[in-house]
Amino acid sequence: MKLVILDRDGVINYDSDNYIKTVDEWQPIPGSIEAIAELCKAGFEVCIATNQSGLARGYFSPETLSAMHVKMTSLVTAAGGSIKHIEHCPHGPDDSCNCRKPLPGMITDILSKHPDTAPESVYVVGDSLRDLEAGVSAGCKTLLVKTGKGERTLLKGNLPNGTVICDNLSSAVKTITG
Repeated sequence: MKLVILDRDGVINYDSDNYIKTVDEWQPIPGSIEAIAELCKAGFEVCIATNQSGLARGYFSPETLSAMHVKMTSLVTAAGGSIKHIEHCPHGPDDSCNCRKPLPGMITDILSKHPDTAPESVYVVGDSLRDLEAGVSAGCKTLLVKTGKGERTLLKGNLPNGTVICDNLSSAVKTITG
């Protein structure tokens, strides 16, 4: 099984330092939905691993998060793709969980559902250092997109060795399906 794990905010949809709090605020980055469909058409299974501390902070409810994910998966389905699984961390930065990126908990949970897939064959695509660190900790390949917080992440440097830099998710898909 070929597997790609995507971060959500800043990779698939526009991000905001004020959080994405409503379904209307959840807006896909141009080309991202079609890029996910292309991955699926190329034989990849697509999963999402996303920190959602807005839940712990009370900015939105679990029902609102679910509605955002229904919107996202519906758009991907309409484009001819699918999202196999979505893992989210509902905790805040001080909650001492093992799932909040940069810890690899969500990624290892996804990998555990794919026991025949070697972690080193899995791509993790993110826009922040914490996404990349989680991917590396789980033994995966990492790609940084410049959308979302990607440009800021790139300017800070210290990317994990071997990280591939792409303009956006469409560019990352071209690199992955190469």
